[in-house]
Amino acid sequence: MSQQIETQIDVSLTERNRMSALFRIILVAPMGIFVASFVPTDLSTNGSNYLAVGFLVLPTALAIVFRQIYPSYLLAFNEALLSLQTRVDAYILLLTDEYPSIEENDVVSVTFPPVDAKLLSQWLPLIKWLLAIPLYIVGFFYLIYATFLTIFAWLSVIFTGNYPERCAEGVVGTIAYWNRVAGYALLFVTDEYPTFSL
Repeated sequence: MSQQIETQIDVSLTERNRMSALFRIILVAPMGIFVASFVPTDLSTNGSNYLAVGFLVLPTALAIVFRQIYPSYLLAFNEALLSLQTRVDAYILLLTDEYPSIEENDVVSVTFPPVDAKLLSQWLPLIKWLLAIPLYIVGFFYLIYATFLTIFAWLSVIFTGNYPERCAEGVVGTIAYWNRVAGYALLFVTDEYPTFSL
């Protein structure tokens, strides 16, 4: 049994809302601002954002390294934030016409594996970011692939009202891939190295 984060997205393939697809980037702005509010900023550098994603990475790593526990409140927050980000991604990438909910919904499901910090390597959180470099490189090419698929799917939805199934598989696979990478390198919910496949 895999110890990776599992991502399920119920993609609407037919009878899509063409008008909302046309203006999707504008419609998602309030949710984008909401999700961005979780990203820490450093006010001493004119408010510029670091490459932070809003997850509580450092406290989690320190808790695992020094106490060999994964605090439940950190796990709950990280799981909720990843799930929220996935719902926003599914909406902006046209996988669903349902506006992203702040709470859980039936369209997008992000499931964490059971986390027992006693079974996780105590010192691995210190170097997982380094071990994940090949995953980032492969993921970059998957992002380019998903971008082209999304553009093609957007045109298809605008002109036919249908989202091509092959495009959906590639875009959902890319989202699931990055969720697995985040689970390994940032959220520390598993020591199992993610697969490179979609």
